[in-house]
Amino acid sequence: MQPITTFSGTCVVLPIENIDTDQIIPARFLTAIDKSGMGDHLFADWRYDEQGAPRPGFALNRPETQGAQILIAGHNFGCGSSREHAPWALQGYGFKAVISTYFADIFRNNALKVGLLPIMVEPAAYEQLVGMCTAQPATALTVDLAAQQVRLPGGTAIEFPIDAFAKYCLLNGVDQLGFLLSQAETIAEYEAQHPARVATA
Repeated sequence: MQPITTFSGTCVVLPIENIDTDQIIPARFLTAIDKSGMGDHLFADWRYDEQGAPRPGFALNRPETQGAQILIAGHNFGCGSSREHAPWALQGYGFKAVISTYFADIFRNNALKVGLLPIMVEPAAYEQLVGMCTAQPATALTVDLAAQQVRLPGGTAIEFPIDAFAKYCLLNGVDQLGFLLSQAETIAEYEAQHPARVATA
């Protein structure tokens, strides 16, 4: 997993509430068992027409949003199923972070585990970001994970919360298993000081 520290990028604004995981990536694309190609199917039913051609009006298909690294989505993003493919698809497209006023718990946890940063902000800050990035699509935001800030042009900083363990893993580019393996020596020392079995009767 690549570490996330500080990065700057433009945004795709998709301020639709209650976007569920079946809209993020429809179930018919879940036959794969790895991340390869998931980005091609991101928002497939909104992004492509019945013949598979891109819909020109959809946010991801507009020329000004190409190369964006941040998705500004509506409230309650990622609700629905527990599919891990949803953050995979967002990552595969090229997003490093999603900003919303609220994330469904399972989606948020899945995103953190695969290295996609879910940034939850207050409604007033959200409205500011939506207004700015809609009016000026070339606006680049800077995400500073260590400081837990989204910085806007001009110096305004928006704070965001994140679980301390998830933050450590993202900053260091390790997932939960990677962190556990890094503690192997400490675990072995602990086990050596305790009996292999505990009498319970």
